[in-house]
Amino acid sequence: MTFSEENYLKTIYHLTLDIDSEVSTNAIAEMMDTKASSVTDMLKKLAEKDLINYKKYQGVSLTENGKLAAKMIVRKHRLWEVFLVEKLDFSWDEVHDIAEQLEHIKSEKLINKLDDFLENPTEDPHGDPIPDASGRIIKIEKQLLCDLSENQIGICVGVKDTSSEFLKYLDKHAISLGTKIKIISKETFDLSIKIKIDNQELTISSKIASNLFVKTT
Repeated sequence: MTFSEENYLKTIYHLTLDIDSEVSTNAIAEMMDTKASSVTDMLKKLAEKDLINYKKYQGVSLTENGKLAAKMIVRKHRLWEVFLVEKLDFSWDEVHDIAEQLEHIKSEKLINKLDDFLENPTEDPHGDPIPDASGRIIKIEKQLLCDLSENQIGICVGVKDTSSEFLKYLDKHAISLGTKIKIISKETFDLSIKIKIDNQELTISSKIASNLFVKTT
């Protein structure tokens, strides 16, 4: 596959995770910031390679071959993120764009050796699961912080928003994977939430709480 074909495949994969059904051409175009006509041309190519199921006006889904290929791209991306953070001391807000470039490396042997070198991690620095060499994924039980009730405690296990701006905000307030967060109170007016981290209390917006995944204790 070309880099462009891989990017489309990965985009379709992420979209199907969100809606668990066929995705529209417009949804793909919006996520990739391109024209619907360009998307249609690419979908025809991917369908010819038996990577997607595509019928005009009926949405798109991945074939079994497409799912596995997409998972392998995601696997490479997330393993490179782990490598950059753990071995090269990049911060978690820096690694996405670099991994976007590295995910297109074709050598399966290199990626499997990288996986072993990193001791076969199951999650990337943002808490997202890493597919193994066969495409299997260990699912993480999690929920959004905004869904917790007062006095509940959650351990941060991931982020929904992986933008540099959001991750820098979390760093500023000492929130990272493994941080224990207690819900002190919730405001009905603007849905802001007062939380406690260690001995510090902090009020966060609904938007922040809606982008933090936690596991309850």
